[in-house]
Amino acid sequence: MLTFDLDDKARLSLERLLPRLQPILAGADDPDGFIRRLHQHFPRLFGLLHDLYGDQYDFFYHLEEILRTAAQSYAERSAELHALDQRREADHLWFQREQMVGGVCYVDLFAKTLAGLRKHIPYFCELGLTYLHLMPLFKAPEGNNDGGYAVSSYREVDPRLGTMAELSKVAAELRHNGISLVVDFVFNHTSDEHEWARKAIEGDAKYEQFYFMFDDRTVPDEYQRTLREIFPEHRRGNFTFREDIGKWVWTTFHSFQWDLNYANPDVFNAMLGEMLTLANNGVEVLRLDAVAFIWKQMGTSCESLPQVHAIIQAYNALARIAAPAMIFKSEAIVHPADVGSYVKWEECPIGYNPTLMALGWEALATREVKLLLKSMQNWFHIPADCAWVNYVRSHDDIGWTFADEDAQQLWINGYDHRQFLNQFYTGKFSGSFARGLPFNYNPANHDMRISGSAASLAGLEWALETKNERLIDHAIRRIVLLYGLALSAGGIPLIYLGDELGTLNDYSYQDDPAKAEDSRWVHRPVFDWRRAGRRSNAKTLEGRIFQTMTHLIQTRKTTPAFANGHTEFFESGNPHVLAYTRGGEVLALVNFSEQPQTLYAGAIVHHWRLTAPVKDISRPTGGIFTPGETYTLEPLQFVWLEKG
Repeated sequence: MLTFDLDDKARLSLERLLPRLQPILAGADDPDGFIRRLHQHFPRLFGLLHDLYGDQYDFFYHLEEILRTAAQSYAERSAELHALDQRREADHLWFQREQMVGGVCYVDLFAKTLAGLRKHIPYFCELGLTYLHLMPLFKAPEGNNDGGYAVSSYREVDPRLGTMAELSKVAAELRHNGISLVVDFVFNHTSDEHEWARKAIEGDAKYEQFYFMFDDRTVPDEYQRTLREIFPEHRRGNFTFREDIGKWVWTTFHSFQWDLNYANPDVFNAMLGEMLTLANNGVEVLRLDAVAFIWKQMGTSCESLPQVHAIIQAYNALARIAAPAMIFKSEAIVHPADVGSYVKWEECPIGYNPTLMALGWEALATREVKLLLKSMQNWFHIPADCAWVNYVRSHDDIGWTFADEDAQQLWINGYDHRQFLNQFYTGKFSGSFARGLPFNYNPANHDMRISGSAASLAGLEWALETKNERLIDHAIRRIVLLYGLALSAGGIPLIYLGDELGTLNDYSYQDDPAKAEDSRWVHRPVFDWRRAGRRSNAKTLEGRIFQTMTHLIQTRKTTPAFANGHTEFFESGNPHVLAYTRGGEVLALVNFSEQPQTLYAGAIVHHWRLTAPVKDISRPTGGIFTPGETYTLEPLQFVWLEKG
């Protein structure tokens, strides 16, 4: 009796399937390129898909369908994108360069339309961007659509913004200016207006299996026992009853966002088609939204299960075959250990670093760096062929995603500390400089998250109310400090556009019924181009922030040590000062206090092996640090010291 191991099955499957793919590839510019990559990545892909779907009787049918989808997409890919594929394969760590600087915005809020966005490409170039993330811009329901994260069609741009053809033109023009286009791939759920959901509502049995639909509460109640509620302020539980069909539907986030059933290989294949269509329209980075939730298993939290990683890795392998210029970016706001688990070359080569983001704000509130330092020493390391995306804030709220075990080692009670931070950043703690708003308050455990623009959270809104120049200066320093950290810690820095001008909270969202219950809209204002017009005047608030940030960006882009590489966080000898080195060539010192802080050279010399004077490259005026001397940082100052 013959037996076959998985490698034999993979080899035999590929031998059988290749002839069936040849007719599809006949129209491709470089069919041999697809076949070469298929041979390279198929063993890994086969193993992943076999783990996910191998117990299904028609597994090989689904395998063929998935490969046909990949081959068809490859055949439709433009010659320009094929050329980009080849360049990216030859320089596969392109995203680690010191030149990488990201920006993020909503098309409608920044420029009204895609055509308007194209006119502002010179602004992106002036700021120094090489990576532009356009927030959800695809067709979505009218009114509340979770900021575009309830997608009704992955192949249609919101008609108010433009068309898919215009998006492709934007991608090409950005690429010609050295800027990579990034978009969201909302792949945990669709809106209830998506074609698949509409067919499920109509009773189409095939599409009912695309989602989780139940005739009564028996199964949902079993699942609910181990699930957490994501938006308890707005609704309780993870299931929604649809009176029009008399069924319960799994809706982790909002009632109009239906979770997809990835246990069904037809769903995997359908979403592969959507993903590769985006790649063929020039998207170079896909932000994988809500990655942790895409696999459901009874008796678990249904978050970050092993199958989640298998699905992403299978998509990664297929992208390497059909569109290797495109990479994945993970978005997982979970325990720091789980955040890092998604960041690997065969899964998501880049990923958001929510721990650095949250603890930067934590250090500003406490004026101490011990929790930030401990967390970075424990969790910052990722594989050498990957990169963090470091950000100060995003379109979303700020959650305090530090590890309780890190806090406990420092005699900090995690629950109490989060309560303090919530009070501080909503301005309720005595002496707070922040003007944030609560988001998603849970009365059961008093948990909540924080909304607010970087400037308002950093104290600029409050300082302008007081008309106190010293407080205004401190607020500007906090904004620049956090972005200095993002620019230098190691990875791709990401600017929420408007922060470079000190944009404040916009409370007008409360007048819009579709937004009024979601405080995150307070930090999603319309981009103010009149204020942007003052950026060249160093005497204006906008000019002070913009010119400082552009200097830091240009310094980063001309300093090879800021290319992604080794970052060592170490004890500075001062509880208010964070210290870290980049590639052994640059030392960063960050004072999170409003008071001057003195450092003694001993700790720095020991960790950095410093024997000669070094120069300060963080300020145009420069400065020199000499071994053996003390070094005093101004209030809320950071420096980058580079070896000569």
